[in-house]
Amino acid sequence: MRTVAVIGALDEEVAGIASALHGVEHRDEAGLDIVHGALATRQGPDIAVAATVGGMGLVNAAATTQHLIDAFHPEAVIFSGIAGSLNPALHINDVVLGGTLRYLDSDMRLIAQWKPGTEEFHSDPHLLDLADATLNDLDVIHIVGIIASGNTFVDTPERIDQVKRQTGADAVEMEGAAVAHVAARNDVPALVIRALSDNADTEYEVFKEFDISAYADTAARITLGIVERM
Repeated sequence: MRTVAVIGALDEEVAGIASALHGVEHRDEAGLDIVHGALATRQGPDIAVAATVGGMGLVNAAATTQHLIDAFHPEAVIFSGIAGSLNPALHINDVVLGGTLRYLDSDMRLIAQWKPGTEEFHSDPHLLDLADATLNDLDVIHIVGIIASGNTFVDTPERIDQVKRQTGADAVEMEGAAVAHVAARNDVPALVIRALSDNADTEYEVFKEFDISAYADTAARITLGIVERM
């Protein structure tokens, strides 16, 4: 059976995905609670889904991605989470699809000497098309844009300006580039989806109290809609 790996940012998001699967089992591996089951597709046989919450930060995202690739040999990796907006034309709950993903705090001239030999990363064009169709069906405003990823929580005007100058990003977060990087090393197509939760101007102590359950439900529906089209 074909398999897709899904990495979520929220427990509630993965729970929403699990509720749509059949034959569900939980696997405790590599410090992850992995939900594994099958989902009916629109055009053919069921597809297997391995979904988990990977944790915040580049290393957590990279380790999670590599484990899912090694354990399940997926044909695609999908990451869905929230991000701070850097694009004044976008609003809270709009979505940025990671057409391009760039690191904030890495000298890619050095890192790009190894596979995949590139200084930036990209979501798979076919997966972007499936995401676009799904988001249109759900009537969610979205763009294919640039996402910046780093291990620092961006929450000041000075840091926002720095990130914009450095990357030209539409959104900033802490995992996407690492997911796309590891997937590219393994020749696995990847897709990074980011719903905008704030304007990158919220202090972490305030941000962590946000009620983002509504996004978790929408994110699960977006992810399921993409997989159903595969």
